[in-house]
Formats: sequence, C-alpha cells, structure tokens
Amino acid sequence: MYDAIVIGAGPAGLQAALTLGRMHRSTLLLDSGQYRNGTVQHMHNVIANDGTPPAEFRATARAQLAAYDDVEIRNATVEGIAGVEGDFVVSLLGGASASARNIILATGVVDDLPEIDGLSALWGRKVFACPFCDGHEHAGKPIAVLGGAARAQHLIAMLGRIVSEITVIPVDAPFTAEEVTSIEARGVRVGGSTAIAVSADDAGVVVRTADAEYAAAGIFVAAGSMRQRAPFAQQLGLGMLESGAIEIDDFGRTTEPGVYAAGDLAHRAAMPGPMAAVMMAATAGQFAAVGVIQSLLAAGH
Repeated sequence: MYDAIVIGAGPAGLQAALTLGRMHRSTLLLDSGQYRNGTVQHMHNVIANDGTPPAEFRATARAQLAAYDDVEIRNATVEGIAGVEGDFVVSLLGGASASARNIILATGVVDDLPEIDGLSALWGRKVFACPFCDGHEHAGKPIAVLGGAARAQHLIAMLGRIVSEITVIPVDAPFTAEEVTSIEARGVRVGGSTAIAVSADDAGVVVRTADAEYAAAGIFVAAGSMRQRAPFAQQLGLGMLESGAIEIDDFGRTTEPGVYAAGDLAHRAAMPGPMAAVMMAATAGQFAAVGVIQSLLAAGH
C-alpha cells in the first residue's frame, strides 16, 4: 500500500513525486511515455531551463528522483482506477495492479488541432499555440495565425510587438467584412479563404488556401481545443468545469476524497482555464503533494 500513486510523469507528476519523496512518503510514479509536449524540441519560459529539450528535463528529473528510496518509478500505462480514499486500486496494462491511500492525476491533456492537412505533423516544431513559450523565437520574423477572428485578435495583441508581420488565415469559414476590417486595423494581413494545407520549407512554413499561398517563419494556432488524455476523471466521477478540466481547490483536491489533480488537466473554478506552462504544472504538482501529506497526517499515517 503506497501513500500515493502519481499517474503521469510530466512536470506536474515529477514534482509531486519529488515533494512526496522528500517527506519519505511511499510513492509510485507511473509513466506512460505520452506527453503533451512530446514533439516539442525546446521548452521556454522556464527559469534555469530556458531552451532545454523536454526529454532532457524529464531524464534529469528521473535521475534526481532515483536518490529517494521512497519513490518508485515504473514505465506503465494505467487502464483504470477504483476504490475510495485510503484504499485505491490502480489497474495497469498487462494485468498488474497497485494500491494506494491517495491518487494524484497528472496525465495532462491532448490538443485537438483543426483538421488541416499537414498541421498535426508540424505541431511543436513549426506550429505553436503559446506566445509565452514560442513567441520570442520568432522575433523579427513573419508568422501566420490560423483560427477564428476573436482568438486571433488575442494572439495579434501579444505577438504584434515581437514579430515583423502577421497574416491571419481563417480555418472554419472566411471572415466577415466586419472581422476583416477589425483585424486589418491592427496592421495585419488577412487571408481571403480558409487554410487547407500547411507544409514546411527551409525558411519556415507555407500555408495554402484555395486561392493563395502564404510563407511564414512559423504558425500560431488560434483554434482547436483540449481534452483529457485519460478517462480517469469520468471513472472516478470527479467534478468537471466548463473548460473540460477537473475542478480542484488550492491544494489540488478534487471532488472525490483522496483524489488529487495537477497540471493542464485541472484548475480552480476561479480561473477561466488551466495555465498551460511547465512552471505552473510543476507548482500544481507540489501543491497536490502537500495536500496528500496533509491528508495522511490528519488520518494518522
């Protein structure tokens, strides 16, 4: 019986395991090998790790966790979770299982991109969503923004002072005349028809529409959505928010006693959505681990 099983070994899960290990709490960290930033070559806006490849970050974290005898790491995929606080059973692919007093979900989310030929293949390398993570790398260069007018305006406002030129290209339907006027008022070019394909070239990317081609250094997506990577929130009957994320309190507690959540898959109701950043995910993992320790102490463990 572990004090906690942490499911997911991105920044949130790794930090949760570290915090629990430092308090000598028996912890099992389960790593499926699937990560939201799995295709990303370098992570940014992470102090002391700006520009570090995510795989290197994870490898360093796992090497450091090896120093803690109370933390066990397994490369395993979870199929299901059952039980109640104090007695959870986690079923693993292949038939094995493990038990714990508490669960920390850190499985993250999946990004559902617009169905544009070639877009998903370039995700994390030439196609991005976060100006904080990838805007600076396009300083002084032209970019393309794919998506609806309202969300595109937000990216324009953030990236306009960084990049040299922005071309906004619609995804689902051409922009209305009013939307075109509003976007062009910011000094931004607007594509006349929807994007149908993207491809990479030596200089960056090319976005093709029905009537034109647009060259850029990179693409920022102002469309698409996120969803839970794993079915565990539904299995456990956890409270969900309109954003599609798991509802948690300040210490990562979900609506189910003994179940905690950290990272992109969860946020507090006071926030409009999850803060999709490495530092934020790691912080959430630490808070969830502290929540688990508080619970264990209250139960006399």
